[in-house]
Amino acid sequence: MTEQTESLSDEQGARAWTFRGGQLDLADFATAMIHFYRGEIQRATTWRTRLDTTTNWAVVTVGGALTFSFSAQQNPHFVLLLVLLLVLTFLYIEARRYRYYALWSYRVRLMESEFLAAMLAPPFQPSADWADLLAESLLRPTFPLTQWKAIGLRFRRTYIWLITLLLVSWVGKLALHPATVPDVATAVERAAVGAIPGAWMMAAVGVVYGALVALAVAAGMPTAWGEALPQPLRRLATTFQRAAGPLAPKPRLQERMATIITSRGKKVASRLMEEVGRGVTALQGTGMYTGEVRDVLLCAMTDVQTGHLREIVHQADPHAFVIVSRAAEVRGWGFSAFDAPS
Repeated sequence: MTEQTESLSDEQGARAWTFRGGQLDLADFATAMIHFYRGEIQRATTWRTRLDTTTNWAVVTVGGALTFSFSAQQNPHFVLLLVLLLVLTFLYIEARRYRYYALWSYRVRLMESEFLAAMLAPPFQPSADWADLLAESLLRPTFPLTQWKAIGLRFRRTYIWLITLLLVSWVGKLALHPATVPDVATAVERAAVGAIPGAWMMAAVGVVYGALVALAVAAGMPTAWGEALPQPLRRLATTFQRAAGPLAPKPRLQERMATIITSRGKKVASRLMEEVGRGVTALQGTGMYTGEVRDVLLCAMTDVQTGHLREIVHQADPHAFVIVSRAAEVRGWGFSAFDAPS
């Protein structure tokens, strides 16, 4: 290889991105990523502030309800139940906001662990699919946790104390006002609201509280996007994540299978392996109309890499035939690991 060719190769390797004649070198790429990181930090901070706002609403509402309820004996007990419904509404709103916060935090954590941390420790290389994961999140934003999991997490972190205080206060109100009850049956009878018997009201409240506790247990812990936990709790969190099932979805790439029929198989395959970083399997095929021998290339990749594949194939062989189909599951190097035998 001549000195001029080596210089041209080095220059092309330093380019990270080109668009309409403009070129982005590696230094510009790093600068753009840092600005993007700062923007995602700002988004996460904004939604974290919105979480605190909803929690403040709930705290103020509960405090006002308790003050009103116990300020006079004649004040009805069902005011606390109405406040419970309002607090549950705040919990739902906060869980929805928490999902947005988790999305931005997931991106921030991905850049911290796979881009910034890779600069500090050997071999000074990010994982193979971190950019694909980040690009997938930008092209098709998906919440890293479900609404039910978000409700369970926010209940366990904050609302369990507020709702438990409300329910204890409600039971205390039934037991103390307008006079101290002589037995449990009288307290249950006082729990009636209009035509609804007291036993039904207590059963309904118990079911709601039990469902929230079940969600809190099943939600596990949000380790996927960087919550700081002591080591023993982190081990426990990993166990919860495995047992949580559909409540704890893991962001994953959309996998594709490309079938390429070309007369320049070696050239296409070498560029795919070098530039896309995916393995290629070659088969021999025969065109039934022309009778000519063709190479049939099979290549598994992620959805965000399909555009690069089409460009490479078009440049190497404009007459190639490309089929890109959705893969139900891809396991092996560069994709999901094989499950350990039970």
